Amino acid sequence: MSETKPLVVITGASSGFGAEDAKLFNAAGFPLLLLGRRVEKIKTLPLDFSNVMTAAVDVTDQAALKAAIEMAEAKYGATDLLINNAGVMLLGNVQRQDPKEWQTMLDTNVMGVLNGTQIVLPAMVARQHGTIINMSSIAGFKAFANHAAYVASKFGVHGLSETIRQEVANDNVRISLVAPGAGETELLTHVTDASALKDYEAWKETMGGLTLDPKYVAQTVKFIYDMPQEVNVREIDLAATRQDS
Repeated sequence: MSETKPLVVITGASSGFGAEDAKLFNAAGFPLLLLGRRVEKIKTLPLDFSNVMTAAVDVTDQAALKAAIEMAEAKYGATDLLINNAGVMLLGNVQRQDPKEWQTMLDTNVMGVLNGTQIVLPAMVARQHGTIINMSSIAGFKAFANHAAYVASKFGVHGLSETIRQEVANDNVRISLVAPGAGETELLTHVTDASALKDYEAWKETMGGLTLDPKYVAQTVKFIYDMPQEVNVREIDLAATRQDS
């Protein structure tokens, strides 16, 4: 009889990095809780849904997020891995951008990560076991034009990840961070600043028109998780080889 694997929770699982994470961990036989605002899109992913739960949850709503995680834990046991993947990237020049877009990025990219972390971390500390992998960006340690609020949010993810890692290191809980460069995801579809989008597309053309395939980001996430609990890969930065910045 095969050993039962522990629960993996993935936020922002409907597309991009989160969808690739879901495919990889599903293929490896892990029970999953897949969360996203577009749950109907999650249900179209090529997965074996026999050990998958889904919920339409916005990570900025901590009560709803907590209820979904508790529902999955009642069936599959404690969360062993939380992938804080949900995020938004709304490019725009700070002189023109609607402050509501700044708030959306800060709420989702920073508060969403803190919300998920606070829900699962106490039980991980009590068990002296568990992993949280936060999805950041190269924009979490390097500035890019037309990315001011996005950069601020991702610098925040880097800072909170390292702070919490230090706080729980003695409890044998791993906090890790993955910082991809430009990727082939849907993040750009919500950009409202035409000039910023044009500049981004021109930059993308300097890389041959293709950026990082999300499947390699998912492989990186799983590599971190597959390490023994006593080994914490604190951070991995990765990008398309032709990305020069």
